[in-house]
Amino acid sequence: MESTNFIQDIINEDLAKNPDLKIHTRFPPEPNGYLHIGHCKAMVIDFSTAVKYGGMCNLRMDDTNPAKEDTEFVDAIKEDIHWLGFDWEDRFFYGSDYFEETYKLAEQLIIKGDAYVCELSAAEFSEYRGDLQRPAVSPYRERPMEESLDLFRRMRAGEFPEGKYTLRAKIDLASGNFNMRDPVLYRIRYIDHHRQGTKWCIFPMYDFAHPIQDALEGITHSLCSLEYEDHRPLYNWVIEHCDVPSTPRQIEFARLNVTNTVMSKRFLRYLVEENLVDGWDDPRMPTLCGLRRRGYTPASILDFIDRVGVAKNNSLVDIALLEHCLREDLNKTALRRVAVFDPVKVTVTNYPADKVEYFDLPNNPNDPEAGTRKLPFTRELFVEREDVSIDPPPKYFRMKLGGEVRLMGGYIVRVDEILTDDNGNVTQVLCTADLETGNGMPADGRKIKGTIHWLSATDCAEADVVMYDRLFTEADMNAVESARYTEYLNPESKKVINGVKVEKELLNAAKGDKFQFVRKGYFCRDSKTDAFNSVVELKDSKKF
Repeated sequence: MESTNFIQDIINEDLAKNPDLKIHTRFPPEPNGYLHIGHCKAMVIDFSTAVKYGGMCNLRMDDTNPAKEDTEFVDAIKEDIHWLGFDWEDRFFYGSDYFEETYKLAEQLIIKGDAYVCELSAAEFSEYRGDLQRPAVSPYRERPMEESLDLFRRMRAGEFPEGKYTLRAKIDLASGNFNMRDPVLYRIRYIDHHRQGTKWCIFPMYDFAHPIQDALEGITHSLCSLEYEDHRPLYNWVIEHCDVPSTPRQIEFARLNVTNTVMSKRFLRYLVEENLVDGWDDPRMPTLCGLRRRGYTPASILDFIDRVGVAKNNSLVDIALLEHCLREDLNKTALRRVAVFDPVKVTVTNYPADKVEYFDLPNNPNDPEAGTRKLPFTRELFVEREDVSIDPPPKYFRMKLGGEVRLMGGYIVRVDEILTDDNGNVTQVLCTADLETGNGMPADGRKIKGTIHWLSATDCAEADVVMYDRLFTEADMNAVESARYTEYLNPESKKVINGVKVEKELLNAAKGDKFQFVRKGYFCRDSKTDAFNSVVELKDSKKF
């Protein structure tokens, strides 16, 4: 039997009652920032649910709140959705497209006695909100319909200052659900809208506008995060009391929370505006554009979302699971290349100074069709400093005095001398190659336990590498007060390594190309610079 989640179970029940129902969802991001990994869960649920049932998914920009909204974010959201493999086809809308219809429906509520213009200030509104023992209060609740309608029209005309009036629904001031205590439907805002300009000076609240937009677009299932569960009665009230053409159903699912990550767009914007990161697409950011620049793949993110699943209860997901999904994908697809981060020169004393030969190395051992490449071998080589020891610990199988080590894909060499400077730092290694071991296998069958990577010192290139770590040091950032977020920024989250020795062809890599630097990790050619960004380590710290 095909596995389902609780959302699909609900939809299946609806289809059993109405087999002709055409499933229609929507993804309604607010264009006041870039999408992050948390939004990704909602996006995948919205679009994949429509795909599963042969239905449709609209993309609707929730631009009912004009503050901080910009076409820059609209374009970025579109790019992110397409990057993950989803498409809204011809169903792209703005919430502001429905301002006129929403306004007319608000007038109808006033005429029917279901809404009134309130004159409480913000401070008075809070004071009169009541508590579980005391109902809310509004001395303007019984304002005559004609007076409220006149005031509302004058609000639209711009006759009053901000905060002077609001339009409130007349529901239940004693409700145990504070969202139903005559919630505000409209407020006055004198601010330029990114599409409407100054045409409007009153704007609908999200809880009023969103169900109307869903109904006008024929949405059947309005899928949203769990924080809107307490708002569902208001969603249903709006649908029931407004003359709209359809009856969408709101279903809530748990948000995606990831360790060592902050999902607040407000705080992410703060990081950008205060130059604490290098923009919205900083590879340390949880934004999709940041993850893309870091080297994450659509397949790895979709795999992660699938593994997290659709649940009703909020939880904290270990970021190591996301890294595991990425590692699994890159292990299958990334080309292997050699990079030496902290080079020490090795001289093969019995190898001719003017000779160059080439060893075949696989581009990806997991993909036979990836073929091989030629790695030049010369008398002088570079190896990693950590692969050389003048005082080796027990079971050290790399370069040590008198020891033998296999050069990956090439000869076995014996270390004859290790040269150091006055501070005891290794400056050079002199060794002898067993020239009968071009394939790495000694003729006498002796066992060589260590294998290290290397590059020709005279036939390689240099590149900059940026090593990234998690942006926050605290695992559960949800437990931290937002005012203290900056205290947990990881000062070691970005380190630049200059002059890394690399295979020459890496300098021709395209922006976004991904590689496994053997024994070092996975890296991606940065989209803005010539550097290579660290993506993820080679091994899991956990098993999934």
